Amino acid sequence: MSLPTVTGYPDYSSTGQSKFIGAIWSGKLQQKFYANTVLTAISNTDFDGDIKEMGDMVYIRTLPDISVKNYVKGQKLDYERPESLAVDLLIDKGKYFAFTCDDVDKWQSEDDLLSKWSQDASEQIKVVVDAEVLGSIQSSADSKNRGAAAGLVSAGFNMGATGSPVQITKTNVVDYIVDCGTILDEQNIPDTDRWVVIPSWMAGMIKKSDLRDVSMTGGDTSIVVNGRLGMIDRFMVYLSNNVSSAPDSGETAYDILFGHRAALTFAAQMTKIETLRAERTFGYLVRGLVVYGYSVLKPASLGVLYAYR
Repeated sequence: MSLPTVTGYPDYSSTGQSKFIGAIWSGKLQQKFYANTVLTAISNTDFDGDIKEMGDMVYIRTLPDISVKNYVKGQKLDYERPESLAVDLLIDKGKYFAFTCDDVDKWQSEDDLLSKWSQDASEQIKVVVDAEVLGSIQSSADSKNRGAAAGLVSAGFNMGATGSPVQITKTNVVDYIVDCGTILDEQNIPDTDRWVVIPSWMAGMIKKSDLRDVSMTGGDTSIVVNGRLGMIDRFMVYLSNNVSSAPDSGETAYDILFGHRAALTFAAQMTKIETLRAERTFGYLVRGLVVYGYSVLKPASLGVLYAYR
């Protein structure tokens, strides 16, 4: 029988024991956070280890453009001095969680509260941070990779614009993804490490498109059977319910992002994880802090398809 609780206090108690160890909590939380976020899949995350606390500045060296010149036999060579400029990534954002773990619950719960609550905290952080980044970087995309006349060379692709988003259907959804690839081609973006993040309704349209034919996907199992979208025209396709949207022209328009991993740099670190004895009850106070920062370093590698269902 569990100990009585005050009105409104949750009761997790049953039988058995559940130990609470702060170090284990920290490891589980960080592991689950990184394993469940789309940002680590679509961005450069090489600088996580350089973060110690909020306010840190990470200095990122960029590669210079080396000039290629004409040559005639016997000429003197003209040497240039390349400059590897540094780009600043400011770790200026943070998210935290804080809750109480009662002694009675800790010792009487048969559930692994540590694992369950760590998973929930990491999920909530993931959702909030993903939505924030996916909803704020579209304006950083190169102007030639978005809008009604996208395409650095051709200016021949309508990617939608404020007041006139394009309509996506199961008939044209693959065509638009191919157009996104061509836009990156015109920017000379490498074929590898390309990605596109789509809302769930667009994923459904892909599954209902001609790609459900196994012979068109290049695989041996239809995407309708295995549920995995995989690669489409060199893009690794990721589904996210955090794709930003807003009302436009009587429809809900979405900022569907596509690009290369070099476009976005994202760095995050679990910097604080603490357990304290509660002052007003018998239990522990648990709190954790994640600090992070992000920046679009290569706008030419990022594009936006502004579309509605």
